[in-house]
Amino acid sequence: MRHYSLIDRFITEADRALRTVAPQATHAQRANPASQHDEARLTEAERRHAAGLMRINHTGEVCAQALYQGQALTARLPEVRAEMAQAAREEEDHLAWCEERVRELGSHTSYLNPLWYAMSFGIGAAAGVAGDKWSLGFVAETENQVCAHLKDHMARAPLNDGRTRAIIDQMHDDEARHMNMALQAGAAELPAPVKQLMTLMSKVMTSLTYHI
Repeated sequence: MRHYSLIDRFITEADRALRTVAPQATHAQRANPASQHDEARLTEAERRHAAGLMRINHTGEVCAQALYQGQALTARLPEVRAEMAQAAREEEDHLAWCEERVRELGSHTSYLNPLWYAMSFGIGAAAGVAGDKWSLGFVAETENQVCAHLKDHMARAPLNDGRTRAIIDQMHDDEARHMNMALQAGAAELPAPVKQLMTLMSKVMTSLTYHI
C-alpha cells in the first residue's frame, strides 16, 4: 500500500475541497432516493420552503465533507483516517442528492458554502490534532446534531413532497450509522460547552443558509 506524505495529502484534500464547493462537481455512487417518487404539485411558498430546507442540508453536507477531510488530514492512526475517508465518500451521495433537489425546486445552493467549508475544515483539522478519540467525538456529536436537524426538516417539509422527504429520510439513516461508527471506534464525550458552541454555530449557519 502506498504511503502518502503530508504534502501529498494536502494536495489531495485541496482537490476535494474544490470539487465539494464547485456546483455540480460531485456525483453520487448510489441511486437518488427521490427517483422512486414523482414530482409533487407544490405551491410557490411550499417550493421555496422545500428549497430552503434542502439548501441547508446541502450546506450541512459541505460542512461534513470539510470536517471529515480535515480530520483525515491530521488523524494519527491509519484506521481512523480510513474511516474518515470512507464516511466522506458516503457523504458525497448526500451532497449530490441535495444539490439535484435544490435545482429541481428552481433554486440554488448557498453562496456562502466556501466560507462554511473553510471553517469546518479548520475545525476538523484541529480536532484531528487534538487526538483521534476527540476527532471521533467531534464526528459523533456532529452527526447527532445533524440527525436532529433532519428529523426537524422531515416534520417541516411539505407532506406531499415525496422526493424531498425520501432524500431526508435516507440521509438520516446514513448519518445515524456514521455516528454509531464513531462511537464504536472510541469517540470521547465532548465537554458541554463545546457541544453548546457547536449548536450555536449550527443555528447561525442554518438561519443564513435558508435564505442565501
